Amino acid sequence: MKLEKITKKEETRSRRHYEDACAAAHALDLVGERWALLVMRELMLGPKRFSDLRESLPGISANILTQRLEGLEAAGVLTRRKLPPPAPAQVYELTEWGYESEPIFQALGRWAARSPLHDPTLPFSAASFLLSLRTMLDAERAKGLDARIGFRLNDETFLAHLADGRIEIARGPVEGADLIFTGTPPMLAGAIYGGQPLDTLESAGIVKVEGDRALAERFVGLFPLPPKASHRA
Repeated sequence: MKLEKITKKEETRSRRHYEDACAAAHALDLVGERWALLVMRELMLGPKRFSDLRESLPGISANILTQRLEGLEAAGVLTRRKLPPPAPAQVYELTEWGYESEPIFQALGRWAARSPLHDPTLPFSAASFLLSLRTMLDAERAKGLDARIGFRLNDETFLAHLADGRIEIARGPVEGADLIFTGTPPMLAGAIYGGQPLDTLESAGIVKVEGDRALAERFVGLFPLPPKASHRA
């Protein structure tokens, strides 16, 4: 019986660890479990409650989400804390080291966007959409722009500052922004990445644009997608 327990423990460890000194292998030991990277993605724009994470990751079960949060916390990637009254809820947030992983998401996003098998019609969370803007922004096309752009996405609001060929985005009020987009992430992605005209989306009542119209038309053209990879060697 004792030998059987030891064997099972070793089998579990072999499934979860590569036993490889390569730092890339160790990274997969830390975040390679299914859903782990997407949990991190959802926290990249700030802390969230358990219920918020489940809502933004509709395919994950409560049990698996709990496991991933516990694993990422044990690895030092995220932490949990309680918000002060009047909303004493528990939230999860990335550690300083956890936030350093954003370039990994950007590199993966740029690489995977070239896949001929990528399906952009699948569910798209607010965090996924906004992080894609930080990933795909063409600094040359954005040259000379200095503007504040607000986003009303479902029940959340975000304020972006576009300047010096970069775009910084954080949760916050959008009042006073030069330009405000209202809509769902998939619909706004359709305008930015799918080439759907803003006028058409507005006429259909699925996107709303407030503020500088010329800026809006220029903004949606700042995020070109890379060409698709060839299947041939």
